[in-house]
Amino acid sequence: MSSTLSKQYDPTDVEPRWLRFWLAHGYFHADETSPTVPFAITLPPPNVTGSLHMGHALGSTLQDILIRWKRMQGFNAMWLPGTDHASIAVHHLLEKDLRRREEKTRFDLGRDAFLERAWQWKERMGNRIGEQEKLMGFSLDWARERFTMDARSNDAVREAFVKLHEEGLIYRAKRMINWDPISETVVSDLEVDTTEEDGSLWELQYPVVGEDVRLTVATTRPETMLGDTAVAVHPDDARYQHLIGKHVVLPLTGRTIPIVADTFVDPEFGSGAVKVTPAHDFNDYECSQRCGLEILEIIDRTGRLQAPAPAKYVGLTVDAARKAVVADLEAEGYLGAIKPYKVPRGRSERSGAVVEPMLMEQWFLRIEPLARPAIEAVESGKTRFVPELWTKTYMHWMTNIRDWCISRQLWWGHRIPAWYCDACAHVTVSRDTPTACGGCGGAGLRQDDDILDTWFSSALWPFSTLGWPEKTRALAAFYPNHVLVTGPDIIFFWVARMMMMGLHFMGKVPFRVVYLTSIVTDENGDKMSKTKGNTIDPLDVVHGATLEQLLARAENDKASDVAIKAIRKNFGKGIPAMGADALRFALAALNTSGRYIRLSTERVEGFRNFINKLWNASRFALMNLDGFEPERFEAHLADVATGRAEPLGLADRWILSRLQRACGEVDTALDAYRFSDAANAIYHFVWDELCDWYIEMAKPWLRVPAEQPDAAWQARHLVTQGVLATVLETTLRLLHPFAPYVTEEIWQKLPHTTTAPSSIMVTIYPRGDARWVDDDAERQMRLVQDVTVAIRMLRSTYNVPPSWSVPVEVRIPDAGPREIVERHRALVENAARVTMTLVERGDHVAQSAKAVVGADAEVVMALAGLIDIEAEKTRIARDIGKADKEIGILEKKLANEAFVARAPEDVVAEQRARLADEQTRRQRLEEALASLQQ
Repeated sequence: MSSTLSKQYDPTDVEPRWLRFWLAHGYFHADETSPTVPFAITLPPPNVTGSLHMGHALGSTLQDILIRWKRMQGFNAMWLPGTDHASIAVHHLLEKDLRRREEKTRFDLGRDAFLERAWQWKERMGNRIGEQEKLMGFSLDWARERFTMDARSNDAVREAFVKLHEEGLIYRAKRMINWDPISETVVSDLEVDTTEEDGSLWELQYPVVGEDVRLTVATTRPETMLGDTAVAVHPDDARYQHLIGKHVVLPLTGRTIPIVADTFVDPEFGSGAVKVTPAHDFNDYECSQRCGLEILEIIDRTGRLQAPAPAKYVGLTVDAARKAVVADLEAEGYLGAIKPYKVPRGRSERSGAVVEPMLMEQWFLRIEPLARPAIEAVESGKTRFVPELWTKTYMHWMTNIRDWCISRQLWWGHRIPAWYCDACAHVTVSRDTPTACGGCGGAGLRQDDDILDTWFSSALWPFSTLGWPEKTRALAAFYPNHVLVTGPDIIFFWVARMMMMGLHFMGKVPFRVVYLTSIVTDENGDKMSKTKGNTIDPLDVVHGATLEQLLARAENDKASDVAIKAIRKNFGKGIPAMGADALRFALAALNTSGRYIRLSTERVEGFRNFINKLWNASRFALMNLDGFEPERFEAHLADVATGRAEPLGLADRWILSRLQRACGEVDTALDAYRFSDAANAIYHFVWDELCDWYIEMAKPWLRVPAEQPDAAWQARHLVTQGVLATVLETTLRLLHPFAPYVTEEIWQKLPHTTTAPSSIMVTIYPRGDARWVDDDAERQMRLVQDVTVAIRMLRSTYNVPPSWSVPVEVRIPDAGPREIVERHRALVENAARVTMTLVERGDHVAQSAKAVVGADAEVVMALAGLIDIEAEKTRIARDIGKADKEIGILEKKLANEAFVARAPEDVVAEQRARLADEQTRRQRLEEALASLQQ
């Protein structure tokens, strides 16, 4: 293999090559029989409904960082992949496609044919997701890949259902549920998006029987009055106490219904009297149970009216019935005022249908006995949330939880293992398909048509994927998992349910830590959505995409004109190919403790520049490591440590010390799940210390002189080569979990000892070595850097060309610091391109520039003859004017109370930082101008 790097880093060449290498060598696999300490993560299974999105990319990147880090620390690191069948999501997509292509419903197709198409979808999309995960460099244990509807999952689901039923925790009952009339299934409270929409508040007038008075009720759903069975008032409402127990005539129906008292009524809402429709409102149903009211179900499963509604309305959709009822009420004189009103309307998360509260017989899981241990586990610290603030969210939901409706009226999913007898009322619940009724012994059995909620099988995921209900070696080795990394939006859907099921069936929590990621938004803080045209596909960032490709994809997805316009605006130049490493590192670096990551392709480009910076530094190093022998340098370091060889120079001691600090910072940050701190510690070390300082200081000792070098130079050359190679190799190992591809490519090119492993993946993760921490070297180097930076700032301020070597006077009253700078004069002069005169104090120098260093030292640069003084005055005055203009704009924006109140916090903070920078710049320009006028 060549030991040189190409001029530019090309991820399209590097990434597929090393992915094939890792897979071929089985580096991602963990052996459950290994005696080493296990560290396990189970991937939150993405739905088989399409491609990975940026939320997946973030969560999986953080998991891969942890798994690679622990693997390199010597743990038996196992990361289990898989996909979720996502029943309602797949149904929605397939049925939408059926309607568009064939003008059919799933009922036209039939259950078996529909399931055949669903499995075809799974094979196509599930494989695609796996390939996408591989391209991102995720080191998942592919030999363990699972699917929530594979044979082993089916066994686990049946076992769990039957056991819970035997324990009396699963039961069948007629309860109020949320009904999606488009998908024709129950949806949970968590799958209903409730927002305020523009609507109306209708006042209906019900005549009181035996009284010359009408009772006015206000409603946002006049069509449901056809199913009213009472009017309710608050028992303490003096306006209506005399009417409690009387009846009203229900218009359009000819029925009479009672006036009842119930404390759920808000006397301040409308007239203080409310209609009660028990079959189609949760609160009304509860009222009916307390008051013993009749229940009339007037809306069917397709969202149309049915008997016992009057015949003229039967068959109408809810919207059509609403218009008809309002028109008839008005015609018969029972309609009062109609007022605009913000209606809190629940819509199905998947289909967008307005959800209908309905009374249906369903299967339920009794939650309170399961929730109690899950609450105690978090209270006792067996499982903890990071960030900790999410603990309160978890606890709030767990202490206010209701029984879980686990049945769904769909086909794609785990069919409920319950069979109904044609001869008797008995229901047989069985692990195996029964041949006879468990009650009467009859053979006429039919299985329940319903399937289980997707989240039921997902709740078993941490242990069903490891072989449960069998007692496998994998289950013993890898359960419980160490950490779960997921989004905060599924704490209730998934995290809480895994906690309950894990404790119930395994007797242990499923994971010790729950890490909740930030939520990825666009750069403006808006949720990424195809309808908004602001979605960034992870693989577009990795491989690049032209505007034409983005538009073609949007048009294929039937995107709206608004979305197409947004794509043109947001991605007018397309998306450049930046590679998986740049995206991974960006996501880790931006994943702070805040709730949101504002992502843009420009922000990822900044981290692509970091990858390129590392590449260029490594390329330079490799070009200067000819003849380097790692074993010889290791022996030399041992001699240095025992005093048999000269101590290392300041720059070498400093960079080795800073490397140990960086290793310690990264390790500490990863231990605390502070991914951004870890990534930024590496970024700062590589860019600001290794590249900007050490490599520049090392160059004189790496370039072979034209004349034959002496022994001293050769010794120093060996040391510089060795320190550079050592620091670079350690840095690559430190960075590897974040950017695996580029680090593998570079690491393979470095000279290694004969005992080095075949991949950076299986090397040892670096930790800070206290032997090489050198406080004195860091203190001395800080002074050298401060003097160098002061000189560079003067050169920049007065536009002194970088290629010119100019004289400066450095004044340091204190003998100690002055001696340090004198000792390391060559470092300052080479780094700042100056010839330096070092003095204790100095006289005033006309037309000179000064820069303060520390408390009482300063750098003086004579400008006469170096620059055109008058032209420089003009330029600086012009720059002061530009700074004043920019300061004025920023001050005006920040003085705008509306902007400060409404803009996102980070945007306001950015504007304030810009203002502070401009004010500092202006002050520096003023000082520069004053020095020229002396």
